Amino acid sequence: MSRAQDAGTTVPAGNGAPREPGAEPLAEPVVRPSPEPPAGPQSDVPAALDPASTELPPVEVVVVTGLSGAGKNSAGRVLEDLGWFVVDNLPPALLLPMVELGARGDVRRFAAVVDVRSRAFSSDLQEAIRVLAGAGHRPRVVYVHARDEVLVRRYESNRREHPLQGSGRILDGITAERALLTGIAGEADLWVDTSDLNVHQLRATLENAFAREGRTPPLTATVLSFGFKYGLPLDADLVVDARFLPNPHWLPELRPHTGQDPDVRDYVLGQEDAGPFLDRYTEVLRLLIPGYRREGKRYLTLAVGCTGGKHRSVAIAEEFARRLAAEGIDTVARHRDLGRE
Repeated sequence: MSRAQDAGTTVPAGNGAPREPGAEPLAEPVVRPSPEPPAGPQSDVPAALDPASTELPPVEVVVVTGLSGAGKNSAGRVLEDLGWFVVDNLPPALLLPMVELGARGDVRRFAAVVDVRSRAFSSDLQEAIRVLAGAGHRPRVVYVHARDEVLVRRYESNRREHPLQGSGRILDGITAERALLTGIAGEADLWVDTSDLNVHQLRATLENAFAREGRTPPLTATVLSFGFKYGLPLDADLVVDARFLPNPHWLPELRPHTGQDPDVRDYVLGQEDAGPFLDRYTEVLRLLIPGYRREGKRYLTLAVGCTGGKHRSVAIAEEFARRLAAEGIDTVARHRDLGRE
């Protein structure tokens, strides 16, 4: 359900995408080919199929995994729309053979949706990813998740059982799956929390990360405002507390407005401590970002919090997004709790 608090400013902007409200059914692997044919002249047999050739070109690989019902298949559909060759419900043991098969043809961007429908997949998936990297390919892991209460609501609205539920409750299945995913979650390159994402933001998040026309993607950043009273964002790499600034909530003329409105923005950024804080933290980011790049980190989530996520955090997040964009970093600003009050 689209919500007012998910409104944000995007650099660059994305388009809409369908949300997956419930869990994925048990199914055989389904191959979804890229909708766009490869450019250039075609032949009946690709040159890479020459049996005398032993060198396989590297392939960009994205593995989409995470909690059932969180939106993995929706993420796969977005990647398909972006021109990736997508395979649903792929067992980890088949990941390298499928990538190599694609490499012998014309596939250079391969994505696989892998989850608990492939039993005992967690350790196998971690090993499969290490083998892919050792073979010279470029695997990245996208971990899609949501809060427990959101997942329960999605399952109940569709009247479906969680694949690990057994004879217990839906929440029992979710808890078991979280435990099973602990290892791969810790190694994920990008976490996508769909709890409060609308359909446009899910697509924008993935487009911002993967719409690169086959080039190696640079570091991309999400600046996320939030309210501390609603909880910390689970996917934050860095958390900034804006509660040291005066709260516009206590000014009757500013209370109805948000940090996106000029009067609130000017009030927040005009505080004596706001400018030095922004300048010094921007310097910290300038120090961290080259290190992230050297370590191969490609996605950064900077979370900015205030009490309710309406005034100070929104204004500060917008300003951080503007500054990061000025540094040449692809940046999207999102406001998780805007509209909840």
